[in-house]
Amino acid sequence: MRKVMRVVNRAQCIGCYSCMYACSRTYFHIATTKLAALRVKNYAGVEGAFSIRICIGCTHPDCAAACPTEALTIREGGGVIFHEEKCIHCYKCVEACTLNAMQWDPIAREPLVCHQCGICAEYCPNDVLALVEVEDDREAHND
Repeated sequence: MRKVMRVVNRAQCIGCYSCMYACSRTYFHIATTKLAALRVKNYAGVEGAFSIRICIGCTHPDCAAACPTEALTIREGGGVIFHEEKCIHCYKCVEACTLNAMQWDPIAREPLVCHQCGICAEYCPNDVLALVEVEDDREAHND
């Protein structure tokens, strides 16, 4: 068993960005949506629907495979670990993510990597996100 992030109740998202603020506060000690490892965006129209882009902890992540310097390595349990000192700021990890979930810090010019910690889910007022247990690799994208 391993725990990874999932969008479990998309219809309940109200676009409050609490998940994004929690992520940036936890890892960058600043309240902003720009430094979060996930993105919530609204669709135009009367439906009020939101797109939620979150790393789902692939066990064979395309972002790590695309990194020419091994700045991203596979995290035990799924997802990746970022090694800042190896990053050459090439953006290939973002381009390779098939879910468009890898976020980018335009100032530092490096990836904003999800730690699969669940802090975003903890602060979601409507239980849209969850850190869930998965049993096998068939439940993870990209296997």
